[in-house]
Amino acid sequence: MAEGKEFWRKAIPRERDLRQSQLLAWVVGALLAFAAIAHPIAAWKVGLPRWQFRDPLLVSTLFAAVVWGLRAATPGGVVMGWMVCFILAGSPQMGGQFSAKPEHRAALPALLALFVLTFAATRFGRAKKEARGLAEARRGRSASQIAANLGVAALFAATGRYDGCIAALAEATADTVSSEMGQALGGRTVMITTLRPVERGTDGGISIAGSVAGIVAGGIVVAIGGVRHALMPNGAAVMIAACVGLFFDSLLGATVERRGWLGNDLVNFASTLFAALLAEVLARQ
Repeated sequence: MAEGKEFWRKAIPRERDLRQSQLLAWVVGALLAFAAIAHPIAAWKVGLPRWQFRDPLLVSTLFAAVVWGLRAATPGGVVMGWMVCFILAGSPQMGGQFSAKPEHRAALPALLALFVLTFAATRFGRAKKEARGLAEARRGRSASQIAANLGVAALFAATGRYDGCIAALAEATADTVSSEMGQALGGRTVMITTLRPVERGTDGGISIAGSVAGIVAGGIVVAIGGVRHALMPNGAAVMIAACVGLFFDSLLGATVERRGWLGNDLVNFASTLFAALLAEVLARQ
């Protein structure tokens, strides 16, 4: 009987996590679809030629094909990623004014940097992670995972909030890289709330190796995102927001996620949203 009770204690949070992830995927997916459609329509209404979205269309389709070819995402994840890439590749410049100039699409290189860094970190030490049951499924990331990690960045980009967009991308990169590298490299892992040792892969657990790797990866995304955009005056604010968001994610993992109130996807979404909002606030100080 005790074993049966333990099974249901574990099964109920899993079902709750699944429902939360499905709801997140549908809500964020609907918002991204609206943004992807509304964006060209708005540009057309202000008199810009519709052909200016040819390049974003081609780039996002190529990006989706690469992701699918590498099996980095499920079919639903590929569709979600296509919408994210399309929005970032054709996002309005700061101030909300639409433009076809390449320098006003600087969020796209940051997205590509995120993909390369997270893909490499996921594959790094995969054999060790598989042996411990910590490796990501070989089918790739699902639609809900893409929505959780990239949805906020795309929505901020769609409204011309560049600081928040880059902060969300940097936080998502830092979170994934810190988790994957921490699991692969090992070292002492402690609970963020108590600093007591825990097993690798525990929600809310942090390690020096993982944290350093995540911060460096987030810094790379911020730096690349600022190369072709007038972001550098706010670069420090964006970087601070991304780092705070990284540890906020661990804090949520140690509290609401461990209690079964929120699943991992909602925790990731909340962390990227927190980083994006914080960046927008700090950039205006």
